Amino acid sequence: MAERVTEPNCPKAVRTVAGTVVDMSLAVLVSGTGSILDAMVDAGLPVALVVSDRPCAAVSRAAGHDIEAVVVRRHSFGDNFDRDGYSAMLADWLGERGVTLVAMAGFGTILGQPFHDRFAGRVLNTHPALLPAFPGWHGVRDALAAGVDVTGCTVHLATLEVDAGPILAQQEVPVRPDDDEVSLHERIKVVERRLYVDTLRAVLAGDISLESAQSRSASASEPANEGATS
Repeated sequence: MAERVTEPNCPKAVRTVAGTVVDMSLAVLVSGTGSILDAMVDAGLPVALVVSDRPCAAVSRAAGHDIEAVVVRRHSFGDNFDRDGYSAMLADWLGERGVTLVAMAGFGTILGQPFHDRFAGRVLNTHPALLPAFPGWHGVRDALAAGVDVTGCTVHLATLEVDAGPILAQQEVPVRPDDDEVSLHERIKVVERRLYVDTLRAVLAGDISLESAQSRSASASEPANEGATS
């Protein structure tokens, strides 16, 4: 069960950036502090709407930027959470608002099939590792445990399978001998904010084709023809 709670006194202000594809309306999904949202707005990305699954600091930050913020609250974080019901409601509501591109920015709810059906190939997310290495919630911790010299950040298309969508951009971050999970993650976040903004700007400008990224990913996953030679 979820309810929509619209934050008061948050007028809609859509920012424009040179070269933006006119027919894309960008919504940002948040659950935390809003540092990625700040980076997007400061870079001039045209954020039309901010949506959270719970009350959080990012909602207040959106209001501070004069961007409409909406809390689509989930009331259960347990086994009884209706993931598909919540996902369908959120997808329908965003669709009604004319949203055509979704950027997850620390969004704490894994969305189900109805959301990905509605916005297939139009949902971006980031991950604090060089996918396909170290997927999941503990990418930084797992990289340190594996003893790698280099990790990094990935911007990818979100799919039903977590951290498995087509990769749009990556940047390496060296692992220092004295790094712990906190220090390494903080350096990755610096890269993440810049890389995410640059990737979204390229998508909005038409320099990155999400359709092509999906096609390349689908082709790469197809088995080679029998008898094929190289």
